[in-house]
Amino acid sequence: MFDIKAIRDNPEAFDLGWKRRGIAPQAAELVALDAELRELQTTLQESQSRRNVASRAIGQAKAKGDAADDLIREVAELKKQMPELEEKIRSLSEELTARLSRLENIPAEDVPDGENEDDNVEIRHWGDRPSFDFEPKQHFDLGEGLGQMDFEGAARMSGARFVLLKGDLAKLERALSAFMLDVHTTEFGYQEASVPLLVRDQALYGTSQLPKFKEDLFEATTGHYMIPTGEVPLTNMVREQILEEEKLPLRFTTLSQCFRSEAGSAGRDTRGMIRLHQFNKVELVSITRPEDSRDELERMTGAAEEILQRLGLCYRVLTLCTGDMGFAAKKTYDLEVWLPGQGAYREISSCSNTGDFQARRMNSRCRPAGEKKTRFVHTLNGSGLAVGRTLVAVLENYQQADGSILIPEILRPYMGGKKMIERI
Repeated sequence: MFDIKAIRDNPEAFDLGWKRRGIAPQAAELVALDAELRELQTTLQESQSRRNVASRAIGQAKAKGDAADDLIREVAELKKQMPELEEKIRSLSEELTARLSRLENIPAEDVPDGENEDDNVEIRHWGDRPSFDFEPKQHFDLGEGLGQMDFEGAARMSGARFVLLKGDLAKLERALSAFMLDVHTTEFGYQEASVPLLVRDQALYGTSQLPKFKEDLFEATTGHYMIPTGEVPLTNMVREQILEEEKLPLRFTTLSQCFRSEAGSAGRDTRGMIRLHQFNKVELVSITRPEDSRDELERMTGAAEEILQRLGLCYRVLTLCTGDMGFAAKKTYDLEVWLPGQGAYREISSCSNTGDFQARRMNSRCRPAGEKKTRFVHTLNGSGLAVGRTLVAVLENYQQADGSILIPEILRPYMGGKKMIERI
């Protein structure tokens, strides 16, 4: 969310940034709305001041026995006008806040311009695509063939876009989660957290899911929402905090279940585990000084890449163009893993620098030692990785001709030394 003062001071820069995202110019309307609001606030302050002066004059007149009819009428009129002014101010303030809260972040200068995913730019590639002497299957055929991936059973109790994993596939999902957390906490300095899965609307507003993306969320009857990503509780750990700059960066990670309604995805990935209502994800969040966030994005992306490399999975890294970035992002890298069964690269991680966009919504600031002045922190988030999609990638890349799955060597200690997953 942006400070209206910043928009007043440099409207052209904001309009140019929004134009790169395909958004019509907004600055002039926002500045005009703000000017109207400030004028009303000034009028209200003047009315309050005049009422106080007139009220005192009435008391003085009565004490002297003088007539005060005109002053009494004036005060009565002011008392009538002031609630109307207050209501107009409230309404305009809400309108301005609502419009500001729905405006997307301004892209960084080095983000490529573009309209959609076709304009994203590949910046590097790692690994070779595996070759098979048989026709590789997709993960759902493999999992069902093993008797350990059950979509029909999940649908009977929960409907579409749910899955039941059993036996070694359930254990493999747990192994992947533990492996990811171990790497991120022991080698990359992320502090593990166990987080709430239900949050209030303020938390989702802080990380920008609300108000614009409410339809993508599952809402409980208690006033809570189920988290769509571990980013929400991790980032809100610094909500309304003033942090000591010398203790930054803060790095957090969590394994959490995530819940998404998948609004707008009808007909896409209807089979399999690519797009579910409920899934597990290891999330990475960093809180940095403003001048450090660019380097932190590279570091975070590298941490996510390390997981793929140790699993021996071929992938590519894309810089998202302005038309494909998320609402809160200034810059985003997507990691796409090769899926032989699909014959395509699919997203498995997205790492974003949001600058101070989320920090302003959460009022999260930092202060150098010995100084009074504060400034907003920068926040970053990324998948390290999406566990279900990583399971999909392992199944498709390590499949054998008979439908069994070779377990990557790095995961075998988490699987009790087991080397192969075979049909139950």
